[in-house]
Amino acid sequence: MAQHSPPLLLTLLLCTLSVDSSFQPALVLDMANILLENYCFPENLVGMQEAIQQAINSGEILQISDKKTLAAVLTVGVQGALNDPRLTVTYEPNFVPVVPQMLPSLPIEQLIWLVRNSVKLDILDNNVGYLRIDRIIGEETAAKLGSLLRDNIWDKVAQTSSLILDLRYSTAGELSGVPFIISYFSDSESLIHIDTVYDRPSNTTRELWSMPSIPGEKYGKNKDLIILTSKRTVGAAEAVAYTLKNLKRAIIVGERSAGGSVKVQKIRIAQSEFYITVPVARSVSPITGQSWEVNGVSPTVSVIAKEAVVKAKSLLVVRSTIPKVIQSISDIIRRYYAFTDRIPALLQLLQSTDLFSVVSEEDLAVRLNHDLQTVSEDPRLIIKYMQDDAATGEEDPELYNIQDDMKLLRELVDTTFKVEILPHNTGYLRFDKFVKLSAEAKVEELMANTVWEPLKDTNNLIIDLRYNTGGSSTSLALILSYLQDPSQKHHFFTIHDSFQNITTDYNSLPHITGPSYGSKRGVYVLTSYYTSSVGEEFAYLVQSLHCGTVIGEITSGTLMHSKTFQIEGTDIAITVPFINFLDNNGEFWLGGGVVPDAIVLAEDAVEHAHEIADFHQGLRSLIEGTGELLEKHYAIHEVAIEVSKILLRKWTEGLYRSVVDFESLASQLTADLQETSDDHRLHVFHCDVEPESLRDVPMIPTAEEVGYMIDALFKIDLLSDNVGYLRFDMMADVEVVKATGPQLLKLVWSKIVNTDALIIDMRYNTGGFSTAIPLLCTYFFDAEPLQHLYTVFDRTTNTMTEVMTLPQVKGQRYGSSKDVYILTSHMTGSAAEVFTRTMKDLKRATIVGEPTIGGSLSSGTYQIRDSVLYASIPNQVVLSAITGKVWSVSGVEPHVIAQATDALPVAQRIIAARLLKKEQGK
Repeated sequence: MAQHSPPLLLTLLLCTLSVDSSFQPALVLDMANILLENYCFPENLVGMQEAIQQAINSGEILQISDKKTLAAVLTVGVQGALNDPRLTVTYEPNFVPVVPQMLPSLPIEQLIWLVRNSVKLDILDNNVGYLRIDRIIGEETAAKLGSLLRDNIWDKVAQTSSLILDLRYSTAGELSGVPFIISYFSDSESLIHIDTVYDRPSNTTRELWSMPSIPGEKYGKNKDLIILTSKRTVGAAEAVAYTLKNLKRAIIVGERSAGGSVKVQKIRIAQSEFYITVPVARSVSPITGQSWEVNGVSPTVSVIAKEAVVKAKSLLVVRSTIPKVIQSISDIIRRYYAFTDRIPALLQLLQSTDLFSVVSEEDLAVRLNHDLQTVSEDPRLIIKYMQDDAATGEEDPELYNIQDDMKLLRELVDTTFKVEILPHNTGYLRFDKFVKLSAEAKVEELMANTVWEPLKDTNNLIIDLRYNTGGSSTSLALILSYLQDPSQKHHFFTIHDSFQNITTDYNSLPHITGPSYGSKRGVYVLTSYYTSSVGEEFAYLVQSLHCGTVIGEITSGTLMHSKTFQIEGTDIAITVPFINFLDNNGEFWLGGGVVPDAIVLAEDAVEHAHEIADFHQGLRSLIEGTGELLEKHYAIHEVAIEVSKILLRKWTEGLYRSVVDFESLASQLTADLQETSDDHRLHVFHCDVEPESLRDVPMIPTAEEVGYMIDALFKIDLLSDNVGYLRFDMMADVEVVKATGPQLLKLVWSKIVNTDALIIDMRYNTGGFSTAIPLLCTYFFDAEPLQHLYTVFDRTTNTMTEVMTLPQVKGQRYGSSKDVYILTSHMTGSAAEVFTRTMKDLKRATIVGEPTIGGSLSSGTYQIRDSVLYASIPNQVVLSAITGKVWSVSGVEPHVIAQATDALPVAQRIIAARLLKKEQGK
């Protein structure tokens, strides 16, 4: 129930009253007292009586002369205020209270008659039980009729295979009878907390639990149970349906129930003829934390009440097939699934999957499909509801099996392969199917003359698979062999067929009849959405073997190496991958569409193939040029030489065939440079105009600009315990620092130099100029002796420079004795890192935060040959003054690792702990 403050209740209750009316305000006060003492949500009423009295005293209550109108107005007010439609006020001058006779007090004969007229049992076809209960019998009545109920109802129901429990007409009953029914449909393993009922008049709470045992045989929890409900289902029957539904023990079929109440009382308001109906008890399910009251029980399957029985019967038919479906699917997976190591987990899943709420074959198929794909991680393993669809499998390769007949073979080769020589001496080969070769030697001889002989002297080769719909995988090795160096043996792929339990390796042929096309020239494979089956395998292998470039549209994705089986007696089918396709790298290919290296419309693929072939002509030069720039400018020369060799070797091995333009080349070069050098600072980028220098000449600010610059770049604060805080987000050039020196000393440094400890915040400092680092460091050391801070090796000049502290600085030094803390993040880079690492190496600061980025102290940007590609190459490295080793690539590891957002409070806690330790040591 939504809760409202008492003034809101008062406003809604009183402001609806008519202007020209009259009634006694005492009626409202008496009604409020009844609610306070009896309403089952007393927390919504706190302060209500006082608020009403205050409103009466202020004259806000108006008068209504018509008593029925007054009752209606009060009903609207109280329902709106408490959001509870069960609260009603009525004017009934002739009302005579009727006290219903309690069932246990009736004679036994009347009880038996009542039960026989409120309970109906029938056994339907297929041993389906039908039990209609129009009244939930309470605990005491059930105890009186124990043997009668057991022998004539519950023991008979227990023998059925499944049960329809009809509560559509159940309009009366007692909550005390609910535990028996719940217990009957559950096992005895553990007690179940069914409900918690709070009674407001007695201010007591009662818990309902299942029973540890019941007379006679239980129905248990494994057989199907369907409960029928209607708009008339109310009270204890709702508690039964709600509990069994949320225990996942029953499927509810029919209409949403009435949404009754645990207990409602009609109470006279003082000595008037007005009555208020109040829910005096409330139910809270420990299973859901909510209740069936007011809102009712929503069905699992919604149908009108009169159709519920028919729907329940059809649903039970579906559910009766579930064990058979599960067993059939298990047998098929056990027998045919290609990934044998995943079979035990799949079988275990099928046996343990919770299918209690499955209500149709389609529902069953969807759930099983989701669960199996989640566990197998195999999109080819598919369970589908195929009503009105025939179960289909992949095309049978035997359709393309050509017999050993020379005339037929010649006709096959002539009609299958189309060969042309296009402009720029580009070979063109189109074939629309892969044929299974029973006479391989003869076919190869014919192909050598018809196909490979005309193409042998072309500069590049276009293989057109845009109209290729598949065929037999056995011919793949023959065609691929012509695209390899014949002097070397190549492994192409492996196929494991679980139907035949055969594993076959496909390698390059030891001898080919025709001239080899080889692996040095460009091969461009064209694809379309119609490219399917073995055509997809060929395109995939061209990419995997790095023997060509795929251009066109993503292929159809229909190759799954699978067969489809219809589950007998159902509209459910399972598609099972029975072939494992392992490429030359030993990786499983699960089928699906092949994504081209260059995605273009199929009709534009030939044109793009010519453009990419022209681009590939200059590819080696650009890769060599990148290596030359690296050897000339990269700070670590021996690494540069090795990386340059690796780049060229990758090009030789065909690893750059997937590159189709300058953007993809820049991306591939960047990835290869960073991987082989282990230096993330190396970048290649594409730029149509020459980029500006990354190292701009520093601008000296004017006198007017100095104040603004300091305010923008520096933040200072004085924290507790006389701790200074300094944040600056850019490393300025030393000439700028010198030009602004007097103002910096006055506005920044003078305010923190006399603190007992200093926190320097570099979390947002991405770097800048390194020239001011010696000056900055000097302030944190004594004048004598001078400190060796770090050494810089510059590849452009081949010089080593030792960087030292300065003998003199303006202003007061912070000195070498007071604690300094530097905060870092993953953004801290370049010159900011050099300062941080130097202070750490010389044990002058405690570093708190995240590891830094490992940025460059200095990088140069160089054009790769005369192209639109540029390489950003770090040309300086920093060597530690302590270890003499290069650290600038790896960044700075903090003394205390913390999230960047937590670094400041962590540093403050460290400072506080050290101060406390000092005080305790005195």
